[in-house]
Parts: sequence; structure tokens; C-alpha cells
Amino acid sequence: MAAVCGWAIVLVGLLPLLVLSVPDAHFGAAFALQCAVVAHTGGALTRVLTDTRVRLAALGFWLFSYVWLGLAPLAMLATGTYSHEYRADAGTAFAATALTELGLLAYGIGAALARRRTAGRSALLEPLLSRRLAPVPVLLLSVLALLLGIALIPRLGGAEAFFTSRQAVQQSGAANDSVRELATWSLSVPAFWALAALVHLPRVTTANDRLLRNLRLLLIPPLTGLNLIVNNPISRPRFWAGTVLLVLLFASGRFSRPRAYRLAAAALTVTVLLVFPYSDYFRYDQRGPVHVVSLTAQFTTKMDYDAFQQMQTGIDYVHQAGFTPSAALGPALFMVPRSVWPGKPQDTGVGLAEWAGYTVKNLSAPLWIESYIWAGVPCVAAVFCLLGAAGRRMDDLRERLRSRGATLAVLLVPAFAFYQLIFLRGSLMGVVGPLSLLLTLPFLFTTSAARSSRSAAPDLPTARPDRTPIFATGGIRDLSRQLR
Repeated sequence: MAAVCGWAIVLVGLLPLLVLSVPDAHFGAAFALQCAVVAHTGGALTRVLTDTRVRLAALGFWLFSYVWLGLAPLAMLATGTYSHEYRADAGTAFAATALTELGLLAYGIGAALARRRTAGRSALLEPLLSRRLAPVPVLLLSVLALLLGIALIPRLGGAEAFFTSRQAVQQSGAANDSVRELATWSLSVPAFWALAALVHLPRVTTANDRLLRNLRLLLIPPLTGLNLIVNNPISRPRFWAGTVLLVLLFASGRFSRPRAYRLAAAALTVTVLLVFPYSDYFRYDQRGPVHVVSLTAQFTTKMDYDAFQQMQTGIDYVHQAGFTPSAALGPALFMVPRSVWPGKPQDTGVGLAEWAGYTVKNLSAPLWIESYIWAGVPCVAAVFCLLGAAGRRMDDLRERLRSRGATLAVLLVPAFAFYQLIFLRGSLMGVVGPLSLLLTLPFLFTTSAARSSRSAAPDLPTARPDRTPIFATGGIRDLSRQLR
């Protein structure tokens, strides 16, 4: 109870007051509703941070919602300051705030409905998340990741190219090279999964399998070095580098315990609030001294927090152009090249930037506005209800399967939970490719739980039907006669 009260005071009281400590604050209907959003997200995050169970999917969702769609819009509405040039009217700001709250309520309803089925079995998720790591495929993936590193790193400019600032990469035009981007992700994701699976492999090996343990010890150092090169936060997006680090951290057995999880989740929350705004230090070529500014200044000037403004832009876009159901086909069929599909929908973030007249096109498009552009309010409610149900089921299954050792739930649930920070921020066209690779690759180095149990079961002697078990009726008397 003390922890609940403490977190509630900080998240719902102190931090919003700190954000609002500005002169000449603007108040209105949108601001009042945004205060309710802050209370909703802060209360939900408080519950997740003090829960007696490990709830990683809920942590990722509510952490993003509290910072990017709670505190940041509160600062924008209070000061009237935004990071981009486009300005919407008060009615649009109120509609964007209402759309945010609608998604939050739908997520909570979906999670509540899934909670009622906690005691039942999930016909879809449980067989998938109960899959177990298979030693031979894990070793093959590790070798493949190293071979990909040897083959692709020189073609991508050498190891030094992965420590080049993202500003230099964008100026060189390499950021717009789809083939190069595909090759980079094809190197980053297998390297990450190979290391994560290899670290957890001893949980499914036998004590006498000395060869397998030696191969593991041999492969972990080069895979660690490969990940330091291809998944570093200098040239790779900070959200992705953070996902890699957090999965390796929260997938460990130590942080599967509620107390350790709560401490780590608290540290993560503080880091996102205080350290993340300055984590783009290596993004630029010319790096000056770091100037610490207020949270309000961070939220209103940095493009990292443009989610709420992009939602306002998207609502005005829909008022002018109408809904676009075909836009949902773009993320679903992302792998189809535009040369084959000339009418392929445009990236939503890029489309909104062009419609608003921005010079910078690589902007976010939160899932709220993505789903709203598809089919309006009903689509937003349906999408977030499904997301809430899926997140709750994944958290419950991970908790249930925790005692079974190295199941897929140990790795896949943290990966989904923390990639939500990218997925929710959008836009989907830019993140669904890496997300698909992130979620499908683990099925190549795991095997079904039933097959794993059959292969691991020892050949036990068959009991003779004419013998009575010792602890059956009369078994104790038979045993005493044999001893005499």
C-alpha cells in the first residue's frame, strides 16, 4: 500500500504539477480532458509498477501512454507550444484527447475480458508460447548470425559504419536505401535472437552434455561483440537498442521474480522520464555539451514527443480527405514491393508530414491515429480492445509457464512488451517489417512442448501387472515381509 500511494503521488500529482509549473498556462476543455488522461495512465502505470505479478506487456503499454500521450500532451496544451509548425484548433485538440482516452478505455476493457478467462486455456497463444528452445537450431542460428556478420558488415561499410551518427547516415542517403535497410535488419535481429537464446540454452540441456556447454561458451563472446556492433544506440534507433537491452535483462530468471521486476520496472520508468530525452547525444555529428532543461521544454520542443501533435494532424486530414480503409493493407502487405503494387498505401507518418507541409518526413503516426484513419472511432475501439486482450493473455501465460524453464514465453513476451514503444508510436509501415522478423524468427529455433516432452522422456521400465505397488493396499505388509 505504501508503494501504491508513493507511485500514485509521484505519477498523478508531482510530475503533472512539475510539467504545469510554467507562466501563463492555457486552460480549456482539451486541457481538462487531458488531466483525466494523465490520471488514467498514471493510475494504471502505478498498478503495473506495484503488482505482485510480472506484467511486461502492460508495463510497455502504460509507460508509453503515460509519457507520450499523458505528460507530453499536457505540457503542449498548457503552453500552446509544439515541435512542428502545423497548428490545429481547440476542437481538434479536444478530439485528439478524446481519441486517446477511447483507446485507453478499450485497452482496459480488452484486458479485463481476457482476465476473466485466466483459468482457461488459450487455444492460440498457449501452444505457441509453451514451445521450448531446441539446442541444435539455436546453435545453427548462432553460427548463421556470425556468418551473416562476416558477409554483410564489410558490404555495409565495415564496423565503423555502425558507429556513424544517424545524421550522417541520413545525409548520405543510406537511410532511404530499402535494400541496405533490409540487410541491416536481417543482420540485427538474428544476432539479437541468437544471443538471447544461447544465454537461456542451459535451462534445456542435460548436465552431462559437455559438448553443448562448450559450444555455448565458445559462441557467446563473438555474438556479444556482434550485437555491440549491429545493435548499438549510435546508428540504430534508440527504441530498438533499448528493446534489445531490456529483453536480455527482463528475460533473465532473476527478473522473473515480482520484487526484482518491480525494482527494474521502477528504474526503467525513471530512465524513460529523465534519461531518454538526452539519449540522442550520439545522433548528430557535432556534439556540444548536454544542456539539462525542464520536462516541459523537453516535451514541447523535441520531435521524439510529436505523437499528440501528429494525432491532431491526422484528425484534420480525415476531416478533409475522409477515412481510408485501404491504408490498413499497407502494413499487412508490407513485403510487397511498390514495383509490383504501384498503388501501395503510403507510410502514414510520411503522408501526414506531406499533407501538413513539413520538410522533415520521417515522423511518427501513433496507433491511435493509424486505426482512426482506417475506419474511425469503431476501428480504434476494436484495435485497442484486441491489443489489451492479447497483452493480458501473454502476461498471464508467461507467469503460468515460468516454472517450465526456457519456454518461448520467456523471450517472446519481453520482446513484444518493449517493442510496443516503437509499435505504438508508429508509423506501422516502418515498424511492421522488423516486428514480423522479431516475432517469427523464434519459431525457427524452438520446438513444440509436446514434442520436446516426448524426446526428453526417459525409457522407464514397464510395471509388472502382477506386482502390487508398495504404497497400495497391503504394500507396507509385503515390504515388511520381504525385509524379514
